[in-house]
Amino acid sequence: MKKIKPSKKITEAPCLPACKLPSVKEDFRKTFQWRIFRIMAEFVDGFEFIADFKKSVAIFGSARFSSKNPYYQEARKLTKLLAKAGYSVFTGGGPGIMEAANRGAFEANGQSVGLNIQLPEGQRINKYVKKSIGFHYFFTRKVMLSSACCGYVFFPGGFGTLDEFFEMVTLIQTKKLPQPITVVAVGKDYWQPLFDWLRNEVYKKHKAIDKKDLEIFHLVNKAEEAFKIIQKSSPRKKHEHH
Repeated sequence: MKKIKPSKKITEAPCLPACKLPSVKEDFRKTFQWRIFRIMAEFVDGFEFIADFKKSVAIFGSARFSSKNPYYQEARKLTKLLAKAGYSVFTGGGPGIMEAANRGAFEANGQSVGLNIQLPEGQRINKYVKKSIGFHYFFTRKVMLSSACCGYVFFPGGFGTLDEFFEMVTLIQTKKLPQPITVVAVGKDYWQPLFDWLRNEVYKKHKAIDKKDLEIFHLVNKAEEAFKIIQKSSPRKKHEHH
């Protein structure tokens, strides 16, 4: 039988002992597999953490507002009322409106909770947070915040605040949340132009939403108004997650 010769010479890799093999340059913590397990761990730890809070309200708003800002003061006032009424106050744990919200709950001796993001230089967390948990991924923290509370209050803010607002409204609109959830926007001078646009352009002109979708959220100016609306909401069942 005629032997077939390879067209090219095959070069064999040197057979080296394990101690002589080249080191792997990639950090295993940056591999796809490691990310999957890290995400799973964050969900497990996150749901276990929020399960301890039976009656909670989440506060969102700009991280840039100082303590002299009127909305900072309103957020602080609102969470004092909430804490005295037995509500736990959830925020992203950062500065601005988040600090104001945690501060109000802290000063009323209530549960002041921060779900913050772990940054390379350390966790960004304000001094008024009593209990906290850190997340590497923004999306796992968003799921925890959207799963934890019976009420969501939005003060004026940037893209992050608007992102959280529209996500909550969308979850309610698409019935991904199994019970009525209260959404309150504070600050007519900030929110009214946006809500007018939703009504006139998105609903009336383009028919992209239904009229009832505009009833998902409430618009108020003062902390006391927001508090009265939240008081009517039912406590969230912690096993009901989207």
